[in-house]
Amino acid sequence: MSRFSESQDPLFQALNSSISFDFRLAPYDLEQSIAHARMLARSGIITGDDLEAIERGLEEVRAEVEGDRFEILPADEDVHMAIERRLTEIVGEPGARLHTARSRNDQVATDVAMLVRAHSLQAKDLLARLMGTIVELAERHLDWPMPGYTHLQRAQPVYLSHHLMAYFWKFRRDLQRFNFCLNATEDLPLGAGALAGVNYDTSRMFVAQELGFGGISENSIDAVSNRDFVLDYLSAAATCATHMSQLGAEIVTWSSEEFGFCEVADRFASGSSLMPQKKNPDAAELLRAKAPRVAGRLATLHGVLHGLPLTYNKDLQEDKEQLFDAVDTVELCLSVAIEMLAGIAFNRSRLAAAAADELPAATDVADLLVRRGVPFRTAHGTVAGLVRAALEQGKQLSELTEAELAELAPKLRDDSAAAEGAFQAFYEVLKKDSWLESKVSSGGTSLPRVRDQLAVARHLLEDLSDRT
Repeated sequence: MSRFSESQDPLFQALNSSISFDFRLAPYDLEQSIAHARMLARSGIITGDDLEAIERGLEEVRAEVEGDRFEILPADEDVHMAIERRLTEIVGEPGARLHTARSRNDQVATDVAMLVRAHSLQAKDLLARLMGTIVELAERHLDWPMPGYTHLQRAQPVYLSHHLMAYFWKFRRDLQRFNFCLNATEDLPLGAGALAGVNYDTSRMFVAQELGFGGISENSIDAVSNRDFVLDYLSAAATCATHMSQLGAEIVTWSSEEFGFCEVADRFASGSSLMPQKKNPDAAELLRAKAPRVAGRLATLHGVLHGLPLTYNKDLQEDKEQLFDAVDTVELCLSVAIEMLAGIAFNRSRLAAAAADELPAATDVADLLVRRGVPFRTAHGTVAGLVRAALEQGKQLSELTEAELAELAPKLRDDSAAAEGAFQAFYEVLKKDSWLESKVSSGGTSLPRVRDQLAVARHLLEDLSDRT
C-alpha cells in the first residue's frame, strides 16, 4: 500500500534521486547502521537474533560495496534506501527492523557529519605534510636573497626562506580551521528522528560512543536541519584553496622568463601543441584556478540554506555535491602542492641579481636619518629626493657623490667623522647584506629571526606529529 495513487513521474525521479552521487556515503551509512542496530538490541527494541542477522547482513553489504559489486537498482532513491533494500534481501525480516527509531533525516545528517569529520582529518594530514615540505625548502634556501614585492613592484629585499615561510603560517591557519570542523561535528544527530525525536527510550550516547562522537545534539529540530558543519568545511576549504592559488600564482610568475626565479619539475609541467620550446607550469596554474571553484561551492550552499525554514527540506540534498566536489578538489590540490614544491628548483643567481637593486634600500636610508633625529616623514621625503636624483642620472643610490648628498640630504653627514668619511654611514647602509640583516624585529627577515621562525615551525610540526 502507498500514500500515493500515482507512480512517480520519471522526470521527478530524475530530479529527486541522489543515488548517483550520495553512494559515496555508503561506508558511513554502514558504520552508523551497525551502531544503531546494536543500540536497538541493547535497548530491547529488537532481539539478539535480529541484531546478529543485521550485523551479518551489513557485513555482506560492506563487502559488496568495497568490492565494487553492489548493484544499484532503478528504484533506489538514495544510498540509505539502497543499503536497507539490499540488507533485507540478504537477511529478510530482521533487515526491515533496522530503520526502527530513526529517519532518513537524522540518518543523512549523521552520515554527512561523519564524512566531514573524516575528510577534515585528511585535510589536516595533508596540510601538515605541506607545511613540512615548506620548512625543508626554506631551510635549504635559508640565506638566498630575493626582492620582496608590494603591488608586484620591488619593495624591500628578503630571504627566500622568509618568503616561503609566509605560506607555512597561512597553511597552519588552514589546519586550525579544519580543526574547528572537527569540533563542529562533535554532536551526534542520529536519534532525533524526522524532527521531533522518536517514540522509544533509546541510548543515543551509546551510539555516539560507538561512532566516536563527543556527545549528542540537544535539540531534535536543530539536529536534522543543521548543516553548519558542511558550511564550516566548505569555508575552510575555500580559504585553503585561496592560499594554494596565491602559491600557484607566484610560482607561475617566478617561473616566467622575465623573472627566472624558479623552475617546476618536468613532471608538473606540460608543453605546447604548436610551440616545441614551451614548458608551461600547468600544475601551478591549476592551483591558481581551483580556488573560485571551491569558493563557489560555499556560496552555493549558503544560497541553498539562506531563508530555508526548519526542519528538513529536500533542498538539503544539495549539500552533498557541493561538499564532495570541494573535498576532492582540495585534497587533490594539497597533494599536488606537496609534490610540486618538493621538486621545484630555484635560481640563486637570478634571485640575487634582482635583490641587488639598491632602490629597495631606500627605507634603510630613511631609518638612518631617523637615528640622527630626523622625523620619519621628513626623512621619507628627503630620501625620495635622493631616489629621484639617482633615477634622473641613471645611477644607483651608492653612486651619488658626497657633494650631491651634502646638497640633497645634509643630515646624512656625520659631523664627528673625518671630512672624507662624513657620508660613510650612508654608503655602509647600501651594502647588500645590511639591507637584510637590519630587519631585526620579531618576525623579520634577518637570518637570526628566520632561524627563530624555523625553530618555532619545527616545534609545531613535532607537536602535530605527536598528536597523530
